[in-house]
Amino acid sequence: MKMKLSLSKVVGGCRLGMLTNLGKKGIQHMDIPGCLLYTKMGSAPHLTHDTLETVKDVPVIAQLPFPALVELQEVMEEYKEGIGKFVGMPNSVVYCSLHDPAVISPPGYNNNKTVSIWGFGGRIEMTPAKFMTIQRALQADWFQCLSDGDTVAGGVSKKRAKKSVDRSLSFLDECLRLQEEFPELQKSVMIGVIEGGDVLEERLRSAKETAKRPVGGFLLDGFQGNAMAKDTKLELLSSAVAELPEDKPRLIHGIGSPDEVLELIERGVDVFESCFPYQVTERGCALSFSYSYHQEPDGDVLEENGEPDMEESKDKKTKTEILGGAEEMTAFEICLKDKRYQDDFGPLVNRCSCYCCQNHSRAYVHHLLMTNELLAGVLLMMHNFQHYFAFFCSVRDALKEDRLDKLKEVICRQDVEATPNAQRL
Repeated sequence: MKMKLSLSKVVGGCRLGMLTNLGKKGIQHMDIPGCLLYTKMGSAPHLTHDTLETVKDVPVIAQLPFPALVELQEVMEEYKEGIGKFVGMPNSVVYCSLHDPAVISPPGYNNNKTVSIWGFGGRIEMTPAKFMTIQRALQADWFQCLSDGDTVAGGVSKKRAKKSVDRSLSFLDECLRLQEEFPELQKSVMIGVIEGGDVLEERLRSAKETAKRPVGGFLLDGFQGNAMAKDTKLELLSSAVAELPEDKPRLIHGIGSPDEVLELIERGVDVFESCFPYQVTERGCALSFSYSYHQEPDGDVLEENGEPDMEESKDKKTKTEILGGAEEMTAFEICLKDKRYQDDFGPLVNRCSCYCCQNHSRAYVHHLLMTNELLAGVLLMMHNFQHYFAFFCSVRDALKEDRLDKLKEVICRQDVEATPNAQRL
């Protein structure tokens, strides 16, 4: 049964609807706008399958990055029952993304014939034939097509942007041809990739040509990071999305903060990742922003985030060292490594129903972080996942009630007010 996208409402570019007939059996569904469940080789970071079950509103589609699965080819060919069952997620819809959004791939290694994938053993050159042979063994429900997305860094030339589109279209045609030949992939959905760097002409060409191919959905690639100016990013996204058909989902990688998510939803993007709460967890932080659009945000934000700490700005250098290679802290989280939480016996976020907030305090999580206990990551991941998934539920509710503008006001006000306190660089 073919995947189907049904839109119940479209307002100013925002799309509210449902993806149905998902998975090999066609019995799963997903509300949009929504997000994927980010995993490391089929396991949610820091969590077992049992602890993940305590998290509410877990997405039905699980994202498994391809680099972690490349070296399982021989095992999966012998196993023959697909990566979903192999990793213990037989009831989830498995989406295999080409790269891990939490890992920055070294640039400059793609060419006309191959795309470089960085697995546990280092660099692997991937041809369309090799890529599709591995996908045949994995039997994912969705998979991102091989593409040349090495245009994220700023200052990409028009020539390089054109190459990325030419290569990606060539890879797509070859992958589609091979999919027809492999019986194991007849029920799998291939996601076409929109490339082109920051060159509008190439973005449009990529969107138009990819839309002509029989793909199940579209990934808007190359917008992650801060190399591209915000206005340029939004203009390119709006222009590319306008060329895509209405009846297929639009995905994006590397965009996760609530303010950016809302801006992209307004421009027609349907599906996001949940790598953002993982990154927040890795830097010892907890998501604390309010997503209630039924009241003024001021009181909620102050109550949930706590009183502003004027000394925090003095700790910028120390905090940067603590965060290591993780992305910089945003205005939507609190850093529980701060000393001010060592005697704070309230929950991470007031009125939060997650396991961590119902059973433990900020002081306890602070202690776990300071003593490098593994439980810190478990509790923070449970909270951050549930908070993030609830945010997407709030987005859909706001769209139903025609109040997305109010939700955006709530989110943006927190961003502006919390920026100095959260060290947003």
